[in-house]
Amino acid sequence: MSADVIVLPRPRLRGLCQAAVAMSLVGTLAAVSGVIEDYPVYGGQALRYLGGACVLFAVARVRGLRFVRPTPRETALLTALSLFGLVLFNVCVIEATRRGGPALVGTVLGAVPLVLALFGGRPSARLLGGAAVVAAGTVLATGAGSGDLAGLLWSLGALGCEISFSLLAIPLLPRLGAVRVSAYSAAAAVPLLVVIGLIADGTAMLRVPTSAEALGLGYQGVVVTAAAFLLWYDALPRLGPGTAGLFAGLIPVGAIATGAVLGVATPSAPDLLGAALVVTGIVVGLSATASRGPA
Repeated sequence: MSADVIVLPRPRLRGLCQAAVAMSLVGTLAAVSGVIEDYPVYGGQALRYLGGACVLFAVARVRGLRFVRPTPRETALLTALSLFGLVLFNVCVIEATRRGGPALVGTVLGAVPLVLALFGGRPSARLLGGAAVVAAGTVLATGAGSGDLAGLLWSLGALGCEISFSLLAIPLLPRLGAVRVSAYSAAAAVPLLVVIGLIADGTAMLRVPTSAEALGLGYQGVVVTAAAFLLWYDALPRLGPGTAGLFAGLIPVGAIATGAVLGVATPSAPDLLGAALVVTGIVVGLSATASRGPA
């Protein structure tokens, strides 16, 4: 075998596939958001995470995973993960979208691969370059956006919360595992969202959903929460935050693809070019770490 042929270890290849699928599933969230746009936001998100937690606890039972009581430190980390990575992330995205539109927050979130690459130890120049290309592709696919200072600050808050979604989970995964971290964090988000919903909407935070809304909330709970969380948290320790963060660029790509498949949006030339840049950046970034593997 020639020296320039790279063979990825099987656990790493599995992690790459899981990270790609997880972020692509998160990208489909945009396609179903229109179905539930009239449902109270915080009540809907509470139902979403409640459904996702039920699915994840069922997965744990099927796999024979016993309940593991978190230590005080793990409890604090899980609470912070739920508060910042799930609850406040949703609040920041909602408020940023109200003030600047989805393009603004999407553009700021395009910096996720770069930030996670910096947290991944000592990133190589090639990994940083790949992350920069992914970020550029995300910005191009999402659009430059508009908005005021408040919208920008809410978007930056969403960026910090998105980073915490991965970094706060890393010390929890070795002992608790991906299934428990996903289930515990989703379950902890429910009462937090209920409190925010009661403050923001009062008793109007919940109502009986229509059939379409029930399907949309169910999709968010089962696919975007349970499946995507489980895949992402299983891939994260295999890849590390720097490499895994590259796949965050697939979120707008997944949104573009889903919109095209469902016929709700036709991708424009900037959309397609941005998607191509994202894929190119991922390939460049992966070559920086894959080249260290066995040949």
